[in-house]
Amino acid sequence: MNRKKMMLLFSLFLLLAACSSNEKDDSASESQDEKASSKMDASFSENKEPEEVVEKEGVTDERKVIHQAQLELKVKNLEKAQMKIENKVDEYGGYVVESNVYREDEELVEGTITVRIPEARFQDFLADSEGEASEVVGRNVTGQDVTEQYVDLKARLKSKRAVEERLLAFMQDAKKTEDLLKISSDLAVVQEEIEQLTGQMKYLENQTSYSTVTITFIQDRIVVPGLDNKELNTWERTKKQLATSANLLLKAGSGIIVFIIGNLPILIILGGAGAVVHWALKRRGKR
Repeated sequence: MNRKKMMLLFSLFLLLAACSSNEKDDSASESQDEKASSKMDASFSENKEPEEVVEKEGVTDERKVIHQAQLELKVKNLEKAQMKIENKVDEYGGYVVESNVYREDEELVEGTITVRIPEARFQDFLADSEGEASEVVGRNVTGQDVTEQYVDLKARLKSKRAVEERLLAFMQDAKKTEDLLKISSDLAVVQEEIEQLTGQMKYLENQTSYSTVTITFIQDRIVVPGLDNKELNTWERTKKQLATSANLLLKAGSGIIVFIIGNLPILIILGGAGAVVHWALKRRGKR
């Protein structure tokens, strides 16, 4: 009997030991999950900072400068000069943005052309353009250094890409729906910022790779008027002048006749009065 009691007590002891071990394992696993969740939340809070600390790289060896030029040239033949300029643009690997010609009259012809030239051939193109002119009226060249701005964008883009990689890694490890939603929201914001930074960098690269040149042409040409055969027809001009003179005489004679006949009563009265005055003066003279 005592032996059976001892066996029963030993079995109960083993059962209690196993239960306590399972409880410890469960509590340990729960604490690990809580730690992982808190760690992920901490990473979310870091990613949601409005501005991240960006470590700028050293200034790039190649300077980023946006060059622009305005030329005002006098040329003897506008069409030929413009054609030569366009051929130079094709030769240097550039392209024409806009081209216009204004013709007010035969003596005044003006035109403008705006082109984009590779930065490496910028100075060569200016020299070639001025060589086509009979006189350089105006020349204005400007340059804007955007190297620091480009380096800053490059560093920020690198930082944002690192954040994107971190968020993608968290998304693979996340098991809760809440965590996935948080990561997706943060990832969308970061990717939008990456697109904006990439667009700004591409714009600066395009502006610094190609220089903009605007040329105004003024045609310096004296136009000699040609001979007009119509103005040299002497016989026709003589007949025309004779007819004009005859018309003037006929108009004058017609006017006199109309004046006399139309004013005949008044002229008779004035003539009679004049005759009476003449007779009276003549009689007085005799006395």
